[in-house]
Amino acid sequence: MTYRTLRIALAGCGRISRNHLDAIRAVEGLQLAAVCDTVADRARSTGEAQGVPWFRAIEEMLDAVPCDAVAICTPSGLHPRHGIQVARRGVHVISEKPMATRLEEADALVQACDAAGVHLFVVKQNRLNPPIQLVKRAIDKGRFGRLYMANCTVRWTRPQEYYDQAPWRGTWEFDGGAFMNQASHYVDLMQWLMGPVESVTAKTATLARRIESEDSGAAVVRFRNGALGVLEVTMLTYPRNMEGSITVLGERGTVKIGGTAVNRIEHWQFADYDDDDKLAEPLMRATNPASVYGSGHVGYYENVRAVLRGEATPDTDGRAGRKSLELILGIYESARTGREVPVPLRIPGAVSPEPLFDLPRARAAADRVEAPMLPLPVAADEQRRELTS
Repeated sequence: MTYRTLRIALAGCGRISRNHLDAIRAVEGLQLAAVCDTVADRARSTGEAQGVPWFRAIEEMLDAVPCDAVAICTPSGLHPRHGIQVARRGVHVISEKPMATRLEEADALVQACDAAGVHLFVVKQNRLNPPIQLVKRAIDKGRFGRLYMANCTVRWTRPQEYYDQAPWRGTWEFDGGAFMNQASHYVDLMQWLMGPVESVTAKTATLARRIESEDSGAAVVRFRNGALGVLEVTMLTYPRNMEGSITVLGERGTVKIGGTAVNRIEHWQFADYDDDDKLAEPLMRATNPASVYGSGHVGYYENVRAVLRGEATPDTDGRAGRKSLELILGIYESARTGREVPVPLRIPGAVSPEPLFDLPRARAAADRVEAPMLPLPVAADEQRRELTS
C-alpha cells in the first residue's frame, strides 16, 4: 500500500526541538512542514537550517502551511494552551512532557482533542528504550512474581547557568522543578511498570539553585498492589550527570536498568529462564547516549506515523500522560502539606477514563486554560519573548 507523506510542524525551537527535528528527518514517511518560535532569530535559524518556512506564532503557521500534526516543544506550562490552539484547527497534537503543569489544564487539553476528533500524543520516549521494553515484558509475563519494590534515582546536574538561559525555567507557572521537568520520565516509568498508585509521601528542597521550584526531592509511593516505590531526584550532582536508573524487585526476579538515562542493564536475574535473557546480555554493555534525552524520539515518531495511518494505537496518549502528571502533583502536594496524599487526586471535573466528545464542555474547559495566560506575565521585552519559545 502506498501512503502519502505526513507533514509535521514544530512549535518551539529550543533545547528539546533538536530531538524532534532529527526524529522527523529519520522516520520514512514524515516530513517537516514548518517551524515557529516567538524569538524571531531562533525561528529563522531553525527554519533556514531545515529548509522549511518559519513563523513567530502557531496561528500564523497553521494559516499558512497545511500539516497533519504539530509537535509542541514550548515551555511546559504553555503546552495546554498551544495544544488546544492546534486541536481546534483539526490538527493532531504531539506534546512534549509534561503535557501540562496543572491537572485541570491537562484535562482541558484532553477534552479539546476529544471534541475535535484528533489524536493527542504525549512524548514518553524512555518507555521505548530496549532495556525498559525488556523489563515491561518480564512484568507482563509474570516473571517477577509478586512485585515488592521499585526505586528510581535521577542524579543529574543543572548549573545555575541552565536556569538563567530562559526566565521560565524553574518557575512554578511555566516549568516546575526537578520532579516535573527532568525526572518526569522516571515518574512515568515507575507508575507504568509498577501499576496504579494508591498514595505518595514526599519532601522537596531548593538547596542551591536560585529558582522558585525544587532542585532536589524524595518521594515514597504506595501502589495498589501493595508494593512500595522510592523516587530520589537531584539536579545538584557534582560535577556532571551521574545516573538515571530504575530498579524493580519481585518475588522471583531482580532487575536494575541504569546508565545516565535508563539505557543499560546493570542487573538481570530471574528464578526461571526465558529467551529474553539472551536479549538482555548485549544491553549490559550498552554505552550512554549522547544526551539524557536518549534516542527514543525516533521510535516515538514511528508510532505517530503508524497511528495516523490507522495501523496502531498511541504508545502514550493524553490519558496515559496524565497519570504521571497526577503523581508529580501528588508529590508536590505532599511536600507542601507534609501529609500522605491519596491518588487519584480530588480534582472537580477531572477527565473521565473514556473519551468525551462534548464540544461545548471541551471549549469551556479550554477557555478556562487560556484566560489566565493572557496576557503573559509582565517582564522585560526579551523575557516576554522567551516565555513562549
